[in-house]
Amino acid sequence: MTEVQKMALLPTGLADVLPPDATFEAETLHQLMAAFSSNGYERIKPPLIEFEDSLLDGLGTAMASQTFRIMDPVSQRMMGVRADMTPQISRIAATRLKKIERPLRLCYSGDVLRVKGTQLRPERQFTQVGAEIIGAGQAQADAEVILLAIQSLTDLGVEGLSVDLAIPTLVPALCRELSISGDAKAQLRIALDRKDAASVAGLFDQIGQSSADLLVELLSAAGRADKTMQALNTMDFGAEASTERATLNTVVDLIKAAAPNSQITIDPVENRGFEYHCGVTFTFFARGVRGEIGSGGRYLAENGTADGEAATGFTLFMDTILRALPRPQEKNRIYLPFGTPPNAASKLRNYGWSAIAGLEKQIDEYLEARRLRCTHVIKNDEIVKLNSDQEG
Repeated sequence: MTEVQKMALLPTGLADVLPPDATFEAETLHQLMAAFSSNGYERIKPPLIEFEDSLLDGLGTAMASQTFRIMDPVSQRMMGVRADMTPQISRIAATRLKKIERPLRLCYSGDVLRVKGTQLRPERQFTQVGAEIIGAGQAQADAEVILLAIQSLTDLGVEGLSVDLAIPTLVPALCRELSISGDAKAQLRIALDRKDAASVAGLFDQIGQSSADLLVELLSAAGRADKTMQALNTMDFGAEASTERATLNTVVDLIKAAAPNSQITIDPVENRGFEYHCGVTFTFFARGVRGEIGSGGRYLAENGTADGEAATGFTLFMDTILRALPRPQEKNRIYLPFGTPPNAASKLRNYGWSAIAGLEKQIDEYLEARRLRCTHVIKNDEIVKLNSDQEG
């Protein structure tokens, strides 16, 4: 390995973002934040590093194993590099914005760093962008953030977008109603996570035949929203599970009314990745694109316990979004020979050109323009398009 290669080597999961990709990401991020702002979401900017005891409290507990820790040389206290931004939004809402009228509509963007990548997301540093409603417990708030994400991604040009809904509180509610607990509940959770209908049915001797039949039926109901809701609405639930079902019904109806062409699927037993959520959750995908574009759901802000504020929101992943978008056409670059008046350059830039000024007089201005990856050159006060055989 040469010295230059050693200098370019980066840790696994980290990468330099080069032209034109860095520009593409910045412009796409600006579009998303502008869309959120136009819907009344106000931007906030949390720090990259916080004290460990606040960063990993409440919602942040779920990200403890993914958090890099360092010692603060000033305070001699342990700090953590954020692995997810949602816990920071929750902290800010509970402290700095505690006295602001609810509901709060907040949006954010920034890089996160994680200890390990995954098979679907090997990147350890990536940019998150998201929006949260804090202090609103209605199903209308869930639908609002889902529709905001759908509309914003569609406006960017993401094709084949779909949203997968889940309600991780439904199975626990059914377990309480059916008196399923202890080892039987743990075995049931494993079987449901594996989508193993045979194992669920095999628990009949522990949970009863009727309960096993109901849970197998619930597992089999996953699929398109209309099919799933039709199946769920015929199932015999108790009061608590019926309330969860009604919330899901409302969210689905609101999404369909506002975005009738949206592709919605529902998995009524999904729980993995939504451990701190307490209501409807959602994940966004794009056809043919590796990994999820984003995810979110309902949670309790502040400290993640029963005395927290009702909240819902989503986080989008910029690297996945960029993979879902067509590559942008590179902006035309025009070479301004040495001595071109500054006002000429200003006019061109105002018209959208990338104008690159020559720093010294050149014998062959066309050759210099091509060297600088320009598509055009100013010659005798006229814009000339370059071709391969041009010479000065």
